[in-house]
Amino acid sequence: MALSYKTRRKLSLLILLVGLPLYIVVAVNVVGLFDRPPIWLELLIYVGLGILWALPFKAVFKGVGQEDPDAPPRNDTE
Repeated sequence: MALSYKTRRKLSLLILLVGLPLYIVVAVNVVGLFDRPPIWLELLIYVGLGILWALPFKAVFKGVGQEDPDAPPRNDTE
């Protein structure tokens, strides 16, 4: 079952405002459990984790920045 545009938009906002900060806190705490690696490796870990969090939500974020495809056409001629 495909999500509607409005549902995807609300869900993406929830993910960005609540889920992403929680993911950042968890990622920093997990990396902090180990001895500090060299700076280049630490940067690589954070870049990898930054890409990894978005992969499951690709379908939710797809097309959210565009106009609602189900909305009636607007009449902008005045």
